[in-house]
Amino acid sequence: MPELPDVEVFRHYLDATGLHKRISSVEVEERNLLEGVTTRELKDAMVGKSFEAAKRHGKCLFASLEGDACLLLHFGMTGFLIYFSNQSPEPEHPRLRVIFSNGYQLVYDSQRKLGKISLVKDVGAWIDEKGLGPDAMDGSLGQDDFVEIFSDFRGTIKGALMNQKRMAGIGNVYSDEILFQAGVDPRTKAKNLGKKKLRWIFRLMRKEVLPTAIEKRADSSQFPESYLIP
Repeated sequence: MPELPDVEVFRHYLDATGLHKRISSVEVEERNLLEGVTTRELKDAMVGKSFEAAKRHGKCLFASLEGDACLLLHFGMTGFLIYFSNQSPEPEHPRLRVIFSNGYQLVYDSQRKLGKISLVKDVGAWIDEKGLGPDAMDGSLGQDDFVEIFSDFRGTIKGALMNQKRMAGIGNVYSDEILFQAGVDPRTKAKNLGKKKLRWIFRLMRKEVLPTAIEKRADSSQFPESYLIP
């Protein structure tokens, strides 16, 4: 499943390809991915507008439109974005097409239909409504905050890192990598680790594992040989 580094790569990709281009049409090819919005509402909010900025919180990507709406994309197990011209080969599993007036398309592609497409008026309010914790790469999240969030968690430290209501963005793959680099058994109870070890996990998460994954564009074949991720 795409985790924080993957979605951050998608954010950079949208920044580089899909911003400030007039949207001429929108095609929803998998209505079951829509959440809290109809096809008509999605088209009405998007056609004639352009994406002005891309934001990310945890595993969710928000593409803000002219006005007060944001397109929300959650990528499920296999989702990704592809920007291409009308002369290019078709994506294999298009679920949402955003067609621009310049002849290019931005497609949300997903082999497995486990993602989510929605419209959000207020990103902060949506995050609060869903009960998501702070983003794992948010600069305002410090070591002491991290310790406070996890020192009372009754489950394992792996489960704690994956708990999106405690901290958003980390899933199965990167929780394993962070704990592997920290030399911590993922089955260890979070509350038994102590402040020093939790600070060490935080440091490796923020200064090593996540930045490395983002720098390498979440391509595990480019990760250091010392990494657990193949």
